[in-house]
Amino acid sequence: MDGPVLALIVVAGASVAVAVPCLLLAFLCHRIRNNNLKPPYGRHRRCSSSPSAPPLPVSVPDSFSWSCYGSGSGESCLEKLSLADLAAATGGFSPDNIIGDGSFGFVYRATLPAGAAVAVKRLSGDGAAGAGNREFRAEVEVLGSLSHPNLARLMGYCDAGRDRILVYELLERGSLDAWLHGDAEAGGEALTWPARLRVARGVAAALAFLHHGRRPPVLHRDVKSSNVLLGEGFEAKLADFGLARIVRGSPAKSHVSTQAAGTAGYVAPEIWAGVGATAKADVYSFGVVVIEMVTGHRPSWPVKAKVGKEVDMVDWAREKIGAGQASEILDWRMDICKQGKEMDEVKALLEIAWQCTDSAHKSRPTMEEVVIMLNKI
Repeated sequence: MDGPVLALIVVAGASVAVAVPCLLLAFLCHRIRNNNLKPPYGRHRRCSSSPSAPPLPVSVPDSFSWSCYGSGSGESCLEKLSLADLAAATGGFSPDNIIGDGSFGFVYRATLPAGAAVAVKRLSGDGAAGAGNREFRAEVEVLGSLSHPNLARLMGYCDAGRDRILVYELLERGSLDAWLHGDAEAGGEALTWPARLRVARGVAAALAFLHHGRRPPVLHRDVKSSNVLLGEGFEAKLADFGLARIVRGSPAKSHVSTQAAGTAGYVAPEIWAGVGATAKADVYSFGVVVIEMVTGHRPSWPVKAKVGKEVDMVDWAREKIGAGQASEILDWRMDICKQGKEMDEVKALLEIAWQCTDSAHKSRPTMEEVVIMLNKI
């Protein structure tokens, strides 16, 4: 083969060897560029008010993602609110707007920019390391996925810097504690017997739902009169899930923690003994709340026994109930006659409370059984 021809063949082959990789590289770059112009799959969007928009998880810091609050219909979602809006709504978190307080912070009355009246709970604590942040996580985890007529509705949250804030529906009648113990919120009025019975039924329904109406079950762990809020018709709404825990398996057998949690006077005896919390601990606390409603006395109220020693209020009430002397422990403000339909209802409710506050947790009824008994009153 002639030298010039051979040289042309070599040059042509080399050109093809260079051109083909270049063309492949250009094609790949074009495909990558086009893909980058498309929206990333799975990116979270703000909840839409459009009925056709499906509910999307709410993005919470520290890789949390909770379902929209509601019955699953997508009608409402947890809303992330700005600290500036909440500060303006509460008058700069003014003490004049405080309507409640607890171990984790203060609750303020507020009106959001859209005009909604709400209760704003500003949690104390040092950001991610504080107890307030643990309560924040617990409440969002539990209430962010639950809907029940007897649970206080969580509407939104704020997590700006070190602040952890929860926004709830505002229940104008305040807490059961306020009505029972003469707080200014109660306006000096006494809570009638029909209202107290309705509250007992509402709290029982809430706890039965938490223990038996969902999977996995939820233990509240801080059932007390100040955590029972009242609606306009005195319907009870259980609130404050900062100590709540989601359990795995049977709620009657699952011990979520051996660490004592709750409020003195309402805590089941096995908790102090280090046995651990089960659903039966919530049952005990419910029984204490019922006794508190019927007697009008806090669990911490010291009772003088005949021998001159102070005894626990719950033990005193249980002794009276067991001896058939329920009429001797009634809150006189209910104005109940010693005979009649209302007294029969009081005795029946106290019998339920007596069972719920049994010192042996295995002897207590479940909240499902409590609801059945209440429905017979």
